[in-house]
Amino acid sequence: MPLEHHPLTREFPEYRQQLQSLHASDSHFAQMARQYEALDKRIYEVEDGRESLDDLALHALKNERVQLKDQIAERLRKANGA
Repeated sequence: MPLEHHPLTREFPEYRQQLQSLHASDSHFAQMARQYEALDKRIYEVEDGRESLDDLALHALKNERVQLKDQIAERLRKANGA
C-alpha cells in the first residue's frame, strides 16, 4: 500500500471554504490545523522509514491525529451551520 499524506483539504474537501476562513479568523482552529499537519508529516516520515519510532509510539501519534481530526471536523460542521 502506498504511503499517503492526509492533509485537511483532502480529508474535508466539502469544507474547503470553512477551512480557509477558520484558519484565518480563529487562532485556536489554526493551531489545531498546524498541529494536525505536523502530526501527519511526522507519521508519514516514520512510515517512510525516515524517522525511527516503535509501533506503540506510532500508534499513539495516529490516535492523536484522529482525535485532532475529530475536533477539527466538529468545528467545521459548526462553521457550516450543521
